[in-house]
Amino acid sequence: MGHCTNTQFVPLNIAVLTLSDSRDFSRDTSGQFLEDNLIEAGHTLVDRKLIKDDKYEIRSVLSQWIASEEVQVIITTGGTGFTVRDNTPEAVKPLFDREIEGFGELFRHVTYTELGTSTVQSRALGGFANQTAIFCLPGSTGACRTGWTKIIKEQLDATHRPCNFVMHVKKISG
Repeated sequence: MGHCTNTQFVPLNIAVLTLSDSRDFSRDTSGQFLEDNLIEAGHTLVDRKLIKDDKYEIRSVLSQWIASEEVQVIITTGGTGFTVRDNTPEAVKPLFDREIEGFGELFRHVTYTELGTSTVQSRALGGFANQTAIFCLPGSTGACRTGWTKIIKEQLDATHRPCNFVMHVKKISG
């Protein structure tokens, strides 16, 4: 698996989507956490949106980003719970060319230490569509911190061994 790594960090173009029926940008602490931390890690924020947790609006925004030649990674926050208003998995899964099963599994494993068995109600998920990595995190800032610091940050670092997702995302022309 050593072929998966670079010797140098490669900055990626990342888009952040917050799904909320109640928040606006001024109260979007989860989206702001992701923006601040991806920039701090050396990546570029190419777009950030906040929309209501509607299956078709989610698919519309994600489809535009997936089709874009600029967006290499998408991180969503919100809508991964178990209530009837949580629609992210149903919206996103049909868009995947390939699911990253291990992302949701590892996220639930890591959060088990914080939440106990309640973590089974988390439907965090990841996948690829058109060589765009997509990670869907819960809406809480704590969950975004856990997902970013314990999983996503390393997997978006080209120097992380034994492997990472950088070689699998689309190349940006120019």
